[in-house]
Amino acid sequence: MRKDTIDFIKQWLLKANEDLLVVEKLTEFEIIATSSVCFHCQQAVEKFLKAFLIANGVDIKKTHNIEFLLSECSEIDKDFVEIDPKELSEFGVDARYPGDMYIPDESETLEYKNLAFEIKKIAESKIYMILEMK
Repeated sequence: MRKDTIDFIKQWLLKANEDLLVVEKLTEFEIIATSSVCFHCQQAVEKFLKAFLIANGVDIKKTHNIEFLLSECSEIDKDFVEIDPKELSEFGVDARYPGDMYIPDESETLEYKNLAFEIKKIAESKIYMILEMK
């Protein structure tokens, strides 16, 4: 694997982890800004999945669709098959604008937080194994 590809993967991971830092901070407050937390969960998951695909030599598509990305990852590794992203994709764009956007409650928001950290754990462990082999 070329050094520039490795650096690119690491940049995706850095950005994903920055999103999770925001999630951690926003969930410390007494009142949680649920749609903002879910937006950053979606962003982190999207970036972790794209980093995994790049590490496996897949040309990533320009998409925010978590279901599609999980499907692509599942073709490479069965550990992604059982992951249920629920409605996480909806927070990729819709959470940023007013309108008919669904506002999750705190319980659901914390489920998305847990999902994001679960995907981080799976994706990063597999990515680092790939990078160590290269």
